[in-house]
Amino acid sequence: MSDDGGAAKRVRLAASFLSLTALIACGLQSPQVSPLRPSPRPEAVIPALPQEPSRESKAVARHFAAVEADLLSRGLLRRDGGGADTPFGPRQIAENFTRIALYDEYAPGAGVLVARETPSKLRRWQAPVRIGLRFGPSVSEAARSHDRAVIAAYAQRLSKVTGHSVRLSDQSPNFWLYVVSEDERPGMGPDWAKLFPGLDPGELRAATEMPLSTFCLVMAISAGTSPVYTQALAVVRAEMPDLMRLACYHEELAQGLGLANDYARARPSIFNDDEEFATLTPLDETLLSLLYDRRLRPGMREAEVSPLLPALIAERLPGGS
Repeated sequence: MSDDGGAAKRVRLAASFLSLTALIACGLQSPQVSPLRPSPRPEAVIPALPQEPSRESKAVARHFAAVEADLLSRGLLRRDGGGADTPFGPRQIAENFTRIALYDEYAPGAGVLVARETPSKLRRWQAPVRIGLRFGPSVSEAARSHDRAVIAAYAQRLSKVTGHSVRLSDQSPNFWLYVVSEDERPGMGPDWAKLFPGLDPGELRAATEMPLSTFCLVMAISAGTSPVYTQALAVVRAEMPDLMRLACYHEELAQGLGLANDYARARPSIFNDDEEFATLTPLDETLLSLLYDRRLRPGMREAEVSPLLPALIAERLPGGS
């Protein structure tokens, strides 16, 4: 990672994708950017643009409306959390936690981020997580009000599940969530570079030049080689229809807490690119609870974590000690 004259930053990126075999989810809409007071450094200012979206933005909105309709027609984007058709037990929990919390979805390479699963170490936040929510001018006031309430409630749920403070707050945010359109996002690069000085050009391009195959993404940042996150940037397309936008919020905020990988065998889970589930499931809550268990420490590798999992998981199952 780049060094801006101080400590270098290490970034974990997770994104939602549209593949040839499975379409994927997440997004939002609203206008105006509320100022941040106070802020540890100047926040990224979204340029004020005309309310009327461009032809490109309208085309993106139509595209994702069709994607959501297709996913729903195939019984995907479930919000029921799973049931009799999606049983899981201690073995599945351990396997999913290992693959999702202790592997990275992306690796840096030649100025770009390469989709390549690699072994990693346990990373999470130590400081309270304060989510700073910013909307581009394309997002209506009604959508802003609705989504603020949704994200505030979801943050409370994440805090309860993890036992770690997570809340929507304009008091010195450290987890930034931008909901911006095709017209707004490309111009955010310079301001994001100032807000997150450790992001290298490839990481900035991942955020500003998202192809249609990327629905939304999150970058969690730590100082140097530290396994403790200090900042995060999540980007959600403003053109997304309601359910896909909600799915983006659920996945990217949860992944930004430290569950950075997606795993094809995770079920029922949002950490799976098959898009069967749109919202956090009981299995996902168990994984987050494990991630923030004080008996696990940031920096631990798979060989250190695996022997501890059976007892930790047993405590979280019915009848467990």
